[in-house]
Amino acid sequence: MSTRTVLRWNLRQLMAQNGMFATTDLVAPLHERGVEISRQMVHRIATKPPQRINLDLLAALCDILSCTPNDLLELVAEQVREAPAVNDSGPGIGDLRPIRATIRRPHDNQ
Repeated sequence: MSTRTVLRWNLRQLMAQNGMFATTDLVAPLHERGVEISRQMVHRIATKPPQRINLDLLAALCDILSCTPNDLLELVAEQVREAPAVNDSGPGIGDLRPIRATIRRPHDNQ
């Protein structure tokens, strides 16, 4: 077994701890802090881990939720089971050859 490190995005949990259960609850506080972001983008950020995040948005989220970036982004080491090895007993792709087709028509007697 090997390990891989992944980032866990804890925005929904922190929102729930602060009494915010709808993603739209973040829109007004973000606008108050100068972060202009659409409702749809707030929904995406709250429901899925973002691939990249603006530092102004990160700072505003930390201010709104009274937390640190370490609370929002958590590094987690996961155990990964390695894929089983493929059986090498079969022929390689270079050894495979097509089989010649035999066409039989109903009127041919063979």
